[in-house]
Amino acid sequence: MAESEDIFLRAKHRTFSGLTEDAEREWTGPFYFIQAADPQLGLMKAWRDGDCDGGGDEWAEEVELTKQAVQAVNQLRPRPRFMVLCGDLVHAMPGVKAVFSGHYHRNAGGRHDGLDMVVSSAIGCQLGEDTHGLRVVVVTADDIVHRYLSLEQLSARGVDDDLRKLLQV
Repeated sequence: MAESEDIFLRAKHRTFSGLTEDAEREWTGPFYFIQAADPQLGLMKAWRDGDCDGGGDEWAEEVELTKQAVQAVNQLRPRPRFMVLCGDLVHAMPGVKAVFSGHYHRNAGGRHDGLDMVVSSAIGCQLGEDTHGLRVVVVTADDIVHRYLSLEQLSARGVDDDLRKLLQV
């Protein structure tokens, strides 16, 4: 039990002690990793029932399959160097009002048929006139309100008062 707990304690501060820059700087030979995608908890029942807009309320099948995937990976020899999980973690079709993304390195977006596409600029390299920053997104029962704030704004004054008021019940 202590060994399995130690594995999880090795990942912190956006690093993993088993994959440090010093240890990985030079090529030491071939390796492999596992890429897994879309456990999408709730989708199987929704599709089976034909209710993709509201039927994602049962996750048992996807949880069991995800456990099987983890068990299969844990039994592999040689062990993979790491595993990456990407894609949809939960079934999010019902109630989607906005899609948030990045990679454009500037703020952008659009709207089509009630769906907002929101592109947030970068913390790092800017390709437009936007400052280095973060997007604050407040989700209420009735709305999604978002605002891009520079790192300086966020550090100096925090979240804007109007956004903070939306969080009060």
